[in-house]
Amino acid sequence: MEDVPSTEDVARMRHFAEHYAGKTGTAFHPDPEVTEAVLRGLARHRAELGRPLCPCRFYPDKREEARRRTWLCACDDMKRFKYCHCLLFVRPDGLPITEHLPAEHEGRAAWGLVADPTSGSGRESGRSMGSGPGDRTGE
Repeated sequence: MEDVPSTEDVARMRHFAEHYAGKTGTAFHPDPEVTEAVLRGLARHRAELGRPLCPCRFYPDKREEARRRTWLCACDDMKRFKYCHCLLFVRPDGLPITEHLPAEHEGRAAWGLVADPTSGSGRESGRSMGSGPGDRTGE
C-alpha cells in the first residue's frame, strides 16, 4: 500500500463527502488539515480495500472490517445518529453533533450534548440497527 493516495482517489472521496455533507446538513471541519487528513485516509483505504473504511480507528483486520460495513464512510453512527468520529462531518463551528446519540455513547461522554442545527436532515431513520436508550431514529 502506498502512503500517499492518488489525486483521483482523493478527489473521488472529496466529491462523495461534499455531497454527503449537503445531504446531512453538516459542514467539513473548519480546520482544513483535519478535513484533508480524513479524506486522504478514506482515499487510502479505498485504494487498498476497495472501500472507504474510516481512517480514525484501529482495525486488527481491515479487510474483515470492510466486509462488515459498520465503519465504511458514512459509518453507522453517522447514518443513524449524525455523529462523525473523524470530525469530517460536523457543525460549522467544528463540534460533532451528539444530540441524537444514546446517553451512554462515548461521543456524548466526550463532548456532552451538542445540538444539531439541522436536525430535520441527514439521519437514516429506517435503518434496523437495534435501539438503545436515547435512540430517536423513529422520529
